[in-house]
Amino acid sequence: MAKLRTYSKYARDAVFLLGQQIRLARKRRKWSEMNLAERAGISRATLQKIEAGEMSPAIGLVFEVASLVGVPLFEQDHQRLATSIDLTQSKIALLPKRISEQAHVVDDDF
Repeated sequence: MAKLRTYSKYARDAVFLLGQQIRLARKRRKWSEMNLAERAGISRATLQKIEAGEMSPAIGLVFEVASLVGVPLFEQDHQRLATSIDLTQSKIALLPKRISEQAHVVDDDF
């Protein structure tokens, strides 16, 4: 039996908001659920899960659907997005490859 994953309220709210923004954008384009699902190459049931803010759909599917209906995720401009990616990767490259937790010395001398 798979262990049930729990998510923070912030994460659940953010996914719900994104799903609602996708639904709004789809309806503004006057696309049916089936139409958008076909464009994204997913089932209608998966699209319904995305729009309902369920956590189970793969993040790549959610981002693709958002992109298809024009919901901005990060940068609208592809060049700015690429620059942000490069900058973030440069910062990651400066950090140590491995991160080990520091041993915490417990002061139990009462």
